[in-house]
Amino acid sequence: MALRRRQLLRLAAAGAGSGAWWLLDQQRAPAAPAAMAPALRIGLISDLNSSYGSTTYIPQVNAGLQQLLALQPGLVVCAGDMVAGQKPGLSPVQLDAMWEGFARAVLKPVRQAGIPFLPAVGNHDGSPGYAADREAVHRFWRPRRQALGLQFVDAGDFPFHYSALQNDVFWLVWDASSSRIPASQLSWARQQLASPAARQARLRLVVGHLPLAGVSQGRDRPGEVLDQADLVQNLLLEGRVQAYISGHQHAWYPARRGQLDLIQLGALGSGPRRLLQGGLPPQQTYTTLDINWDKRLLAETTYAVATGQAVAWSRLPGTLAGRAGDLERNVQERSIRR
Repeated sequence: MALRRRQLLRLAAAGAGSGAWWLLDQQRAPAAPAAMAPALRIGLISDLNSSYGSTTYIPQVNAGLQQLLALQPGLVVCAGDMVAGQKPGLSPVQLDAMWEGFARAVLKPVRQAGIPFLPAVGNHDGSPGYAADREAVHRFWRPRRQALGLQFVDAGDFPFHYSALQNDVFWLVWDASSSRIPASQLSWARQQLASPAARQARLRLVVGHLPLAGVSQGRDRPGEVLDQADLVQNLLLEGRVQAYISGHQHAWYPARRGQLDLIQLGALGSGPRRLLQGGLPPQQTYTTLDINWDKRLLAETTYAVATGQAVAWSRLPGTLAGRAGDLERNVQERSIRR
C-alpha cells in the first residue's frame, strides 16, 4: 500500500533540519478507507540496536520501518532496545550520540508521517545498575514527551513507566529492562488497570521489554525473562489485559497463557534468533495488530523485512517446549476480552 501524499511530503522534508519535526501537529494519520484498512492498525517493533556504542543501524531497520509506515499504522510501539548501551565506560557524549542516531533513523520518520510513537525501555537502553544509561534516557526522552503524539493518563517516570489512552486503547508501559519489575511499579500498575480510564477503554495492552517466558535459543534462562512470572501474569489477568507485548528474545512467537495473549516480538535490528523449536530461520521482523471494533476482533501479523511479506502462521511451531513448560501458539485472529 503506498504512502499517502501527505506522508510522502513529510518524509521528503526529512532533510529540512533535525528540529523540523517538532513543529508537526500531534494528530495521528487519518485512517485509510474501510475496504483497505481495519478500524485501528498498531505497528510493533523491538530490538533495533547494533553493536555496543553504535550510533547507526543496519539497513534492515530502515527497510522494515519504511515497510511498516507504508501500512499506515495509527500508532507505532517499540518494546525496547532502541540504542546499544549497557556497556561500562560509555561516556555521556557517546550515549547522547546514540540517542540522536535513534532520533534521526527511527523517531523522526515516524513522527514526520504523523504517527504517534510509544516507547518502552530495554536493557540496552537503560538497564538498572547503569546509572549513566538511565540518565541519558531521561535527557533524551523527557524534553520530547509532549511531541510524541501520546495522550497520557499518568506520565509516571516517563519513559520508564507511564500510561496512555490512544484510540480507545489503554496502554500501560513498565520498566522491564531487567528481570525484576520493581514492586512499586507492580502496585502502580494494579492501580492504573483499575482506573476509570482503563475501565472505559475498549482494549488494554501492556508493554515491557523482557517477556514472561523464553522462546528463543540462548534466551530461555534466568535473567532473560521476568522473575515472578506467575505473579505478573495474575496481575495482568486481574486487570483484564488482553496482551503483554515484549521483546528481548529476538524471535517472534505469538503465544497464549490462560486468557492472556503474549506477543513476543522479533528483532528489527541485529542478532535475530531461532525459536526454541521449529524450522523458521532467524530473520528481522515487525508486527501489526489490526483491530476491528465492530466484531471485537484482533488480528496479529508479522512481516519478514527481507521479503516485505507476512510470515505464514502455519510455519510457527504449535507449541514451544521451554524451561517454564509448554507455550502454546495463539490463533492469528482472536476475540477482544470484555
